[in-house]
Formats: sequence, C-alpha cells, structure tokens
Amino acid sequence: MAIPWLVALKVIPWGDVIEHAPKVLNAARQLLDKQRQQRSDADTPPPAPTLGDVIEMPGPTPPEVRELQLRLAAARDDLNRLQQTQDQIAQTLADLAEQNTRLVQAVELLRRRTRLLMGAVLLLTVAGLWWALF
Repeated sequence: MAIPWLVALKVIPWGDVIEHAPKVLNAARQLLDKQRQQRSDADTPPPAPTLGDVIEMPGPTPPEVRELQLRLAAARDDLNRLQQTQDQIAQTLADLAEQNTRLVQAVELLRRRTRLLMGAVLLLTVAGLWWALF
C-alpha cells in the first residue's frame, strides 16, 4: 500500500512546486484581502431608490408589504450566510497556502539532508574500502 505513495512522491515535480509555492501564498492572501475589502464595502447601505426606478412586480396584484419584508429578511439572512461561508473559504484557502509553503520548505530541507547523508555514506564506503585494501 505504500508503493503508490512512493510513486506519487517521485512523480511530483518538486522543483515546480517549490517555485510556485510563494505565488500561491500571495494569491491566497490577496484573495483574503479582497474578500475582507468586499465585506467592508458591503456593510455600507445601498442608495435609496428614486422615483424614476421602476420595480417589476410578479402577478396581477402586488404582494403585501409584510410579505415583502419577510422576503427581504430571508434574502438578507441568506446573503449573510453566504458571506460568512465565503469568508471561511477564503480563510481556509489562505491557511492551506501557508501550510503548503511550510510543507514545501520542509520537503526541500529533507531533500538537502538526504543528499548530505548520501554523500556521507559514499565517503564512509570509500573510506571503508580503502581501509580494507590497505
């Protein structure tokens, strides 16, 4: 069962992942900032309708004021839930991008250590062979 993971790790172009990790992190941070900016812009009330604005009403008779108020309240609740969900998604994306950056740095450190250890093993092998021959 470990074989597919090893194959997957060997297939991943780590150089490209390492190269693009800062770009992904910056894009996630920009998205999060944009979401916060849109949220603060959305807190300002929309302009009041003027007399020239025409609102099309469905059906032959206009709905009651109470019904319109209930619809408006439901729409505001839906909009608030959607904004909260969008903020959570943006925050999660930023967290994942930061985690990905840390993961890529850790993998790069492990790759360097592996190369260093392979060099040490090679040196010890050559020294052992030389010691055995003389």
